[in-house]
Amino acid sequence: MAGGSGTRLWPLSRTQYPKQFIGLNSDLSMLQETVKRLGNVDHVSLICNEENRFLAAEQMRVAKQPCSIFLEPVGRNTAPAIALAAIDAVNKGLASECLLVLAADHVIEDEQTFRQVIARAEPLAKEGYLVTFGIVPTHPETGYGYIRAEMSDANRLASDVRSLRLSRGRKGEEESQGREAYPVAEFVEKPDLETAQSYLDEGGYYWNSGMFMFRADRYLEELGKFRPDILDACQKAMLDISTDMDFVRVDAEAFAACPDESVDYAVMEPLCSAEGSDSVVVLPLDAGWSDVGSWAALWDIKGKDSDGNVIDGDVIAHGTRNSFVMSTNRLVTTLGVDNLIIVDTPDALLVADKSRIQDVKKIVSEIKDKGRNETFQHREVYRPWGKYDSIDLGERYQVKRITVKPGARLSLQKHHHRAEHWIVVSGTARVTKGEETFLVTENQSTYIPLGEIHCLENPGMVELELIEIQSGSYLGEDDIVRLDDQYGRA
Repeated sequence: MAGGSGTRLWPLSRTQYPKQFIGLNSDLSMLQETVKRLGNVDHVSLICNEENRFLAAEQMRVAKQPCSIFLEPVGRNTAPAIALAAIDAVNKGLASECLLVLAADHVIEDEQTFRQVIARAEPLAKEGYLVTFGIVPTHPETGYGYIRAEMSDANRLASDVRSLRLSRGRKGEEESQGREAYPVAEFVEKPDLETAQSYLDEGGYYWNSGMFMFRADRYLEELGKFRPDILDACQKAMLDISTDMDFVRVDAEAFAACPDESVDYAVMEPLCSAEGSDSVVVLPLDAGWSDVGSWAALWDIKGKDSDGNVIDGDVIAHGTRNSFVMSTNRLVTTLGVDNLIIVDTPDALLVADKSRIQDVKKIVSEIKDKGRNETFQHREVYRPWGKYDSIDLGERYQVKRITVKPGARLSLQKHHHRAEHWIVVSGTARVTKGEETFLVTENQSTYIPLGEIHCLENPGMVELELIEIQSGSYLGEDDIVRLDDQYGRA
């Protein structure tokens, strides 16, 4: 599942480039790390927003992972998203196969233990159980929901298949965890600090990871029992699908009619509450998990210097302690500060007390309310053919730095309100202008008059870099009339 917007990691994470597509913990994006930790798998079903489809496709291509990418025309939360994948599995004759449901934006440090626990969950899922993975808590966390396991001996799953003992080694020590799969008594909302501490004191409580394993038919069976409206809408949406490259588009109108609901509320919680039901089980997982839900959470998992700082980018820090300082494009300096989050991007700067960082969503809401663009996209914008960076913007002009990947081609298009001047910095451009097609090389330029049909292509083996100067009465991205596009954009 890769449809989240990651607003709590603003200003780095934005609607058009959310955190699952960013390399927060390594050179790989979080999506690529999620795929990598699975090992060799034949196929992945990825579910994401329509507007992030090219990001997802490119990252899966780089990861060399065969996949189908289901595009949600509107976000409807996790219960419908999982239903699409389950219905697809049933339609392919895989109803009794296990689905491993993962979020694309989690960090798991101990991948070996993760894979071991996943393997131990499969017999339970094949037997018909809906398995959830509960994170062994390390502290009284108020930002997560909890799973309360039924720990009594009478209710333990004690058969040979169900009694799952886990062993692993960490830092040279062999540690037998001796933990089993337990029936789930209830899913608990995010607690206050005192309640969270009581959960740790009592035992039997785990952080809700949002990861699951179950057979496709079993999920749809329970969804139909508790939320037939969601199942019906998703089935109708899957009746009329279209495929385009790796993309699978569902019926937009049918899916838009689907209720917005999480898998916890739609299936897991009512199933746990059903009389006589023990179909939901929790398998404890202790593998260095984090959902990286805030900058403070990222500070927790990253390596720190002797003063407790996480430094990323061009940063000079003096007298700075217990802080996270990131610069993506320029020098950032700090002096005599403590417990701060500082994140600098080309168009927005965040400075926050680490203890208040969960409130960044209030800033994001205010930016949206003011009609500003800084929560929607970065100054640097990715496209299927490459990217562009808006270097300068005035009342009747805009300057962009454009990068076109080898072999890529922008759409054949025209504009009603602007003219463009292209100056090639490096590489070779093949330009179509009206009835002409010609090459433009380094230090050469060409002019595209207002209303002229034109196209830009990189025929070379290296990236094409050029400067585009736009001039006119309106410079918005919606002043593009596409006449032909190899990426299927309208």
